[in-house]
Amino acid sequence: MKVLIVIPSRYGSTRFEGKPLIDIQGKSLVQRTYLQATKAKLHAKVVVATDDEKIYEHVSGFGECIMTSANHISGTDRCFEVADVLNYDFDVLINLQGDEPFILPEQIEALAAAFDNPAIDIATLKKFIRTEADLFNPNMVKVICDGNDQAIYFSRHAIPYLRGVESAEWVNKFGYYRHVGMYAFKREAISKLKDLQASGLELAESLEQLRWLENGFKIKVLKTEFVSPAIDTPADLRAVENFLKSNPELI
Repeated sequence: MKVLIVIPSRYGSTRFEGKPLIDIQGKSLVQRTYLQATKAKLHAKVVVATDDEKIYEHVSGFGECIMTSANHISGTDRCFEVADVLNYDFDVLINLQGDEPFILPEQIEALAAAFDNPAIDIATLKKFIRTEADLFNPNMVKVICDGNDQAIYFSRHAIPYLRGVESAEWVNKFGYYRHVGMYAFKREAISKLKDLQASGLELAESLEQLRWLENGFKIKVLKTEFVSPAIDTPADLRAVENFLKSNPELI
């Protein structure tokens, strides 16, 4: 199986402009993400996709980077453009978020392995929720699956609703999972996915994966125990420094 790993990377951000180029103990955020991707034991090509010249020049110093349109709404759209323009014969495309500098290579390998089942169109990850704060955080997307770990629905709300149970007890009464937003796509599905229009559920929750579910695509959701710290604002860098202290092998 040949894998194309695309890391969409955008300079502009209302909360943290220039985030991909911030220094994290000697390496930029996007460089760390790129290097982690190259550690996966796969027949894979790793590419950064950006619309920014500064990021392009920086990445070109250590790896491959492709300039893409500035009009993309999502990182997924940027990945699909790379699939169209890059002369690389792949079976699976993995969309690896540019702010995942500590993703485990084993997680990337697991996403690729999901396509050993030919019925799967898309693969992603989920992690068990252990706290009430996480369960009711609308920025932490929840996912429910069927008995084969295929997605039924994603929501910013806690689902399912537990009738007759105080909300403070929900996390102890049901096995809730958060969505970990990395995606892998079967090549044959990409040509159909890229032409889909935004759906009602997607617009309601602002979650693009609901568009895929509404159109009948099968999403395999694999369990993981690891989620790297989010880097959404400059203040989050303190959490990253603490994370590295606890995981010195990643420095």
